[in-house]
Amino acid sequence: MPDFHQTDHAVRGACPHDCPDTCALLVTVRDGRAIAVRGDPDHPTTHGKLCAKVARYTERTYHRDRLLQPLKRVGPKGSGQFAPVSWDEALDDIAARLKSIAARDPQAILPYSYGGTLGFVQGESMAARFFHKLGASLLDRTICSTAGEAGLNAVIGGKLGMDVEQFANSRLIFIWGSNSITSNLHFWTYAQQAKRAGAKLVCIDPWRNDTAEKCHEHVQLRPGTDAALAYALMHELIAHDWLDHDYIARYTLGFDALKARAMQWPPERAAQVCGVPVEQIRQLAHDYGTLAPAAIRLSYGLQRVRGGANAVRAIACLPALIGAWRHEAGGLLLSSSNHFKADAAALERPDLLAGRTPRTINMVTIGDDLLRESSPAFGPKVEAVIVYNSNPLAVAPDSAKVRRGFARDDLFTVVLEHFQTDTADYADYVLPATTQLEHIDVHKSYGHRYWLANNAAIAPLGEAKPNTEIFRLLAARMGFTEPCFADSDEQIAAQAIAADPRNGGITWSQLQRDGWAKLPAAAAPFADGGFPTPSGKCEFWSQREADAGRDPLPEVVLPYECAETAPELAARYPLAMISPPSRNALNTTFVNVASLHGDSAGPRVVLHPQDAAARGITDGQWVRVFNDRGAMQARATVSDRTRAGQVVAQGMWWRKLSPDGQTTNVLTHQRLTDLGAGPCFYDCLVDVAATPADAA
Repeated sequence: MPDFHQTDHAVRGACPHDCPDTCALLVTVRDGRAIAVRGDPDHPTTHGKLCAKVARYTERTYHRDRLLQPLKRVGPKGSGQFAPVSWDEALDDIAARLKSIAARDPQAILPYSYGGTLGFVQGESMAARFFHKLGASLLDRTICSTAGEAGLNAVIGGKLGMDVEQFANSRLIFIWGSNSITSNLHFWTYAQQAKRAGAKLVCIDPWRNDTAEKCHEHVQLRPGTDAALAYALMHELIAHDWLDHDYIARYTLGFDALKARAMQWPPERAAQVCGVPVEQIRQLAHDYGTLAPAAIRLSYGLQRVRGGANAVRAIACLPALIGAWRHEAGGLLLSSSNHFKADAAALERPDLLAGRTPRTINMVTIGDDLLRESSPAFGPKVEAVIVYNSNPLAVAPDSAKVRRGFARDDLFTVVLEHFQTDTADYADYVLPATTQLEHIDVHKSYGHRYWLANNAAIAPLGEAKPNTEIFRLLAARMGFTEPCFADSDEQIAAQAIAADPRNGGITWSQLQRDGWAKLPAAAAPFADGGFPTPSGKCEFWSQREADAGRDPLPEVVLPYECAETAPELAARYPLAMISPPSRNALNTTFVNVASLHGDSAGPRVVLHPQDAAARGITDGQWVRVFNDRGAMQARATVSDRTRAGQVVAQGMWWRKLSPDGQTTNVLTHQRLTDLGAGPCFYDCLVDVAATPADAA
């Protein structure tokens, strides 16, 4: 146990949040209290800088609203009325309720978690063991990135790509579907280095975000049309012979089929679909075909539409066509996750299922699934939900249905949390969890190639406990006696790092001491092919997709909700809504840290001047954004940074912090992406009107 009461000292940590940067932290502690959190200046990708959110992490840990004791509901669900109880009372009652439900069918119990922390210890380790032993329903954790993952898998074989540090040496960078200044700040540092050295930066995104403002060029395409743009670029690369024929011949599969498909997408056709000028597409292709090394930084915004996976598939074909993978500073990066090797079997212990095969519920469809009755197709009605590392009432789509599900009187809900979130308001028990400063963890990154350790800087506040300890205590009360339930957090951290060549011999004890260590992966992972696909090549044409009855080539799949696919709906709701992250929150984390928001607090939507004028809306007015699923109030910003016909709703707020108790996800639907069964948050038609008071 560390001595938390030393004089001023720095403790090595890691940012736990759902961000590709996964920064290395130094936490300054004085007399047992954390007084500052700063970036580690020696960590190459953090280079001593943090985003505004994490730089204020002590405000979150010591927030006046922090939950520091177990709570039991004493009022109606959703009222937020709770009374303090002891840990023993809470855990005894929770275990008794779970035992009773499990005796009928453990599949009636559902875990619900995602990226509140991306750490292996406080994420899916002891929790997964608990639910596997119980035989609870499995959760398909699809709410963020599975469409993009499926797209990458089909073409290059996994979540692999460039070393982010090499972007500094690129001559051309496409920043595709990302507001890097907001959500990938440390990549942006490398992009700026490249810019200063003469590189051209192009932002491809439906709205002129902060990053687009700083790039040389902005391609403002319609949401969900990225695959069409990618095919038009291929058309021009092929038509002008800006190709690396040797790389294509040696290291790719299916070029002739891809060529035939690409030639169906001349720039003129793509320009009509994407809503961008023909000449801009031609120039983009010329730059990509002639400026080497050329790099693409993809992010997950573009895959949150119906055709998101196929869009990633199409874009992932581009680097191989021009041989960009030959260069350390060329290629593509969406995620670096598969460069790491975590030992999921040791962490999660699926062997505890003992041959059982529980059903799997997709977290995106939680709104529908909590309202289903028992049936042969669905299985037992969900009777209990254990929520940790997530806030589904705010982050899940079609939130009116999500609220109705959690409001069921016959649903037993337990929430592990730092604060009394929207979801916590509907819990039967709220259990206080530790923040990153109060527990240990081990992290990989999906934006760089460093393992990181998080050491506990301070003792847990109040009665808060790590997620692992909460599930240990529940396991004991459930009578689970397997030795794995006694593993300490340090033992779990050590188990997380697999003894695999990809990890280069990195160990937990090394990380605890040094804070971080880099993987030995090659800077140019596919310079000589070696793709982890069945053929070992970059698969333009996928036999796996053909065997699954799907198109073996990337498709152009337009959104569920657009004029081409749903003309009657588009006539009633003519504005496409996207909801990218705000700069000062991360999903719904940090929205209650007042110092981050100031006068900008609360939901806001950006409307094009043309759309605002047609509706009699002026800048700063309160407006109503609505469709058949629901409505929300927000303050309007009138700006040409968005396209005509498009609304940008920035970030997600807690319902209780919104003027009408609604957030962006009251408008989104639960339909799934083409591959990967992911959400379609940016595939949403709405209309906007001035609120009655402002309209008057």
